[in-house]
Amino acid sequence: MKVALLGTGLLGAAMVKRFHVQSVDITAWNRSQNKLKPLQEMGIKTTQTALQAIEQAEVIILMLTDAKAIQSVLQDNVKVALKGKTIIQMGTIAPQQSRELAQTLAQSEIDYLEAPVLGSIPNVNAGQLISIVGGSKSQFEQWQPLLTQLGPQVHYLGEVGSASTIKLAFNHFIASLATTFGLSLAVVKANGLDVEQFMSILRDSALYAPTYDKKLNNMLHRQFDNPNFPTSHMLKDINLFLDETQQLGLNSAATEGVRDILQQAVNMGFAEQDYSALFQAISPEK
Repeated sequence: MKVALLGTGLLGAAMVKRFHVQSVDITAWNRSQNKLKPLQEMGIKTTQTALQAIEQAEVIILMLTDAKAIQSVLQDNVKVALKGKTIIQMGTIAPQQSRELAQTLAQSEIDYLEAPVLGSIPNVNAGQLISIVGGSKSQFEQWQPLLTQLGPQVHYLGEVGSASTIKLAFNHFIASLATTFGLSLAVVKANGLDVEQFMSILRDSALYAPTYDKKLNNMLHRQFDNPNFPTSHMLKDINLFLDETQQLGLNSAATEGVRDILQQAVNMGFAEQDYSALFQAISPEK
């Protein structure tokens, strides 16, 4: 099976490497060609255009930034090359955007399913990425073996849109937990209390979430380089989640506060750094 992956950002590049290690016949493309150099050094095939990658593959994985980026890549000449092939959309987009994309591609006889993922670069490297799939059951059964190369947990949720919805719900957890933890940590530090004692009690309680320890040192030392998930991407996903809550008529006041903190962090220059940089917006350095 020949696979093309379009979009070798942080997570996309890690996925390409994982497929390569698992002996999957993978070809990579990215709009910024310099991001392909580390892959080329590993002996991974790359192309200069998305069309070239598509022409060489049977199935095309999309790990692009957003729906706008997907639309910019899937131009009419590209759709011709895609006819009869399958697209697996693994990035984070809104449920309605995914449904509309499926409908548009069906008109050009292009098979489509969504399979956004839960996890970051360390999870990919360890083969522990979680995939959640929206599409037909037959599509799920056909492509489950490929997705299992990234991690054994591949969950079928139902029709297109269902996996995108769950993915946004998960990312809402991530942003909200980091914001809540950051504010509590800031209060503890500002009062001169022992952070390790605070963490020890927290770890033994029902309030604990592993992400707290994952982001603790980032926040304590204000080091946000080498991101697994950039602040700008988290902000994009929270905005998508808020759009969904608005359409459903839900009270999202708490999440609007999370969005504002992420926006402040972006405005402070942390857009491409780890999303734990939201701590800078919560507790600016004096």
